[in-house]
Amino acid sequence: MHQNIGLKLARLPRLWRAILDKRLAPLGLTQTRWVTLYHLAHLGDGQAQCDLARAIGVEAPSLVRTLDQLAEQGLIERRPCGQDRRTKRVFLTDKATPLLNRIDTIVADARREMLAGMSDDDIAQLDGLLSRIESNGLDIQSREESLEN
Repeated sequence: MHQNIGLKLARLPRLWRAILDKRLAPLGLTQTRWVTLYHLAHLGDGQAQCDLARAIGVEAPSLVRTLDQLAEQGLIERRPCGQDRRTKRVFLTDKATPLLNRIDTIVADARREMLAGMSDDDIAQLDGLLSRIESNGLDIQSREESLEN
């Protein structure tokens, strides 16, 4: 039984993204675009491009293309950082607000369906367990990186 936990943990994010991709496709959003918008909306306006890339889990150069596309769609704008002109900060435009509201609704509906049959206590316990697994993984990663250096 326990041997399958790792496989399930690997499959669930792919399943989650596939469901959201299918539901968000009619909005004209690829996965990289909706993930970027979603993170920016939840992290707050004015994120530095490098910080946004780190939060999403991608390299900064690969995020640039997505940001270019979102800017072309009029959903974001990039402005130079006051202290460091080389750093660009990313801001959502007014045009993004209704789209983000629609994304939030779709994500909330999918989350509710995926967690169907679970009580609030079940969900809280699951959240705690996943946080513990993530923390253990980060500890392992940190130890292994220390050994490499």
